[in-house]
Amino acid sequence: MNWNNCIRQIHRWLSIAFTVAVIVNVVAMVQEKPAVWVGLLALLPLILLMLTGLYMFARPYAAKWRSG
Repeated sequence: MNWNNCIRQIHRWLSIAFTVAVIVNVVAMVQEKPAVWVGLLALLPLILLMLTGLYMFARPYAAKWRSG
């Protein structure tokens, strides 16, 4: 598998993980005493989504810059 395709696939799966984490967070907030760690659950996929998204965003610009 190509490295760029691998990053794109990871980004897709991270978006699913982030969506699930947000749903779990909303359900936990409805409870009487929500756990603090559930609020932080969505941060890990969000940070990884940001990194993979920035990579995919910058890739075409880097290719133009390399070609001169």
